Amino acid sequence: MKTREELAAEQAAYWNGQGGQAWLAAFERIQRSIAGFSDDVLTAAAAKPGEKVLDVGCGTGETSEALARAVRDTGHVLGVDISEVLVSAARARTLANATFEVGDAATYGFETAAFDLLFSRFGVMFFAEPVQAFRNLRRALRPMGRLVFLCWRTPQENPWGLVPMRAAMPFLPPMERPGPEDPGQYSFGDRTRVERILTEAGFASPSFRPLDRTVPLGPDIPTVLDNIGKFGPIARAFANAEPAQIEKAKQAIGEALRPHATAEGVRLGGACWLVSAQPG
Repeated sequence: MKTREELAAEQAAYWNGQGGQAWLAAFERIQRSIAGFSDDVLTAAAAKPGEKVLDVGCGTGETSEALARAVRDTGHVLGVDISEVLVSAARARTLANATFEVGDAATYGFETAAFDLLFSRFGVMFFAEPVQAFRNLRRALRPMGRLVFLCWRTPQENPWGLVPMRAAMPFLPPMERPGPEDPGQYSFGDRTRVERILTEAGFASPSFRPLDRTVPLGPDIPTVLDNIGKFGPIARAFANAEPAQIEKAKQAIGEALRPHATAEGVRLGGACWLVSAQPG
């Protein structure tokens, strides 16, 4: 079993290396696939003029830019991400009322009681020490502030990811499965676990709103198959596979996706939690 230090180091290495570069290469496609969820969480956050906002796991700064527009020139957004690759892209936006820093939310030296809103879109599921991270974020939040974040629910509730993975796995080398407390895309799918983490970190009465949307994977199956090996869990599985294995896996994925191909593109269901809480 890996230590928390080893897990944190793995996350940092991945997002500062192949993961960050692959995210940048797939940026437009990823944004299209999660656009509806992004609108939901930004609306729920309801950033107001003059507020100070911390965008956790800001990535390339798309959500930070939306938040900066909402707080206007009297407010400010601080975007923090573990990836220098992604933060560099965020800084290139040159926003007048937003700054970006490379850092781990669990250890970053945030100013105490400085923020009205702690926000994250899919940025909290990769904490190696989630309770420690949220405690650190809690200290940065003002007494009357609020926490709002978006995370994926369980794999079983997200066929957009599960259907291709199930089809591919019989043809690919075995992948190491994360433990129930390990960081990962679906690590916040268990509501009970997230409630425990937030409560231990000092947040009160967390609220969970289920969001269910259709996730567009691409305009057609050939395009989906061309992109599916470029970023995400299947891409990591392909990295350890032989060309013949990859070809068989892609054929199986194509067959699995065929019932989901429509005139509007290849679409499958996605499921998230919209979580909100206040300091206890």
